[in-house]
Amino acid sequence: MSELAATRFAISPLSETVSGLQQLGGLDRNPLNLRWLRWATDELARRPIDLSRTLPLIVNDRPSWPEFLVPAPLDAGSSIDDDLTALRKTTAHQVRASLQRVFGAELPDAAATLAAQPAEGLQAIAAELRHAYDRLIAPYWARIRAVLDADVIYRAKQLAAGGAVKLFADLHPDLRWCDGRLVLEEKRWRTERVVNRGPGGLVLMPVVLGPPHVMIKKSTSTQTTVRYPARGIGALWTAGTQPPAGSTVRLLGRVRAELLEALRSPATTTDLARALGVTPSAVSQHLGVLRDSGLVARERCGRNVLYMTTALGAFVCGTPIHRSP
Repeated sequence: MSELAATRFAISPLSETVSGLQQLGGLDRNPLNLRWLRWATDELARRPIDLSRTLPLIVNDRPSWPEFLVPAPLDAGSSIDDDLTALRKTTAHQVRASLQRVFGAELPDAAATLAAQPAEGLQAIAAELRHAYDRLIAPYWARIRAVLDADVIYRAKQLAAGGAVKLFADLHPDLRWCDGRLVLEEKRWRTERVVNRGPGGLVLMPVVLGPPHVMIKKSTSTQTTVRYPARGIGALWTAGTQPPAGSTVRLLGRVRAELLEALRSPATTTDLARALGVTPSAVSQHLGVLRDSGLVARERCGRNVLYMTTALGAFVCGTPIHRSP
């Protein structure tokens, strides 16, 4: 039970980067991210990124990929620099062992090159992933991070209210807590297995730019990570893209109606001010009215305060918030 007590949540920009590249490579694409996929595809067509060291390791015909490419973050909200520092610290033994687990004894060219010179290879891979993050993830990171933070807040409440049973009953349809064990039912492969929780406990990581299923990496070069689809992905790319309904505008006024529409996906005051072209102070005043009316809720996450529509607010918008599994 000590491993369960150590279970924690974490957010990783490197996780989003790797998952996004795999989605672009055609692996288990999530249709909820189609808008981002179209934008990223056009962006790469306009100016390609050299991913010759990284892409063969994460987009191939194998059912898995080297887990050291997404190390478990040391704290709840690591930066891309923190993630890449952890990646570069992977030992030569861990690199070679992981590559053999994924590819077998006969390593393909990219894996063989990395196995021959792990330290140099990790430096090159980290540089490629940093470039990919800057080009493809950073422009949307504030919006993605808000969805991830909101998911963690929700899950933490579930854990506090009902323990592991309540948490994992709602985390994903393929996961369940049974007799003190976390069980993964992989419907794609028609298999069932118990998730290894230790040492150090599970690290639960919501993902936006990932597949619809759960992704688990065992404790090898890092802690065991459970990466799962974050709640509210469907609203992330559509919130605020359509004008609010006329009835909502008549009820609330245009600015408040636009705020309510934008908040179908969580956001901070700064994000809203930038998106709507008004001052943060004006946004705060309008949010105060919406919150007093029960249409908007707020949650503190670290130094930021996230705002999001309530069930009543979604009803007033006329477009219920889509929740991922």
